Amino acid sequence: MPAVSGSPSTSAALPEDAVDRDLILTDVSVYWLTGTAGSAARLYYEDARTWGQAQPRSSVPTGVAVFPNDITIRPLAERDHNVVHWIEFSRGGHFAALEAPDLLVADVREFFRRYR
Repeated sequence: MPAVSGSPSTSAALPEDAVDRDLILTDVSVYWLTGTAGSAARLYYEDARTWGQAQPRSSVPTGVAVFPNDITIRPLAERDHNVVHWIEFSRGGHFAALEAPDLLVADVREFFRRYR
């Protein structure tokens, strides 16, 4: 499993320090104007009903990319999932696709390369 990569750990104090303000507004506008904010958030609503309950272990190969300030506890992830790929980045953040798209794309490609 890959080691830590990226530059020294950084975390922006404000969203607009991590992602260009116009990009944030564009992203929010897409959800607002297409009426998809609710469906995008539904995952969190559905998961809330089972928080704290034991789930069957998944056998699906799982890749985990951890970006700064994301809370992920590896022993719990490995207990519940078939973790075959784990990487921790020192730059980016919760909105990795906006903050560090180069790292995210490269990692997704690396993970799926073995399944092509």
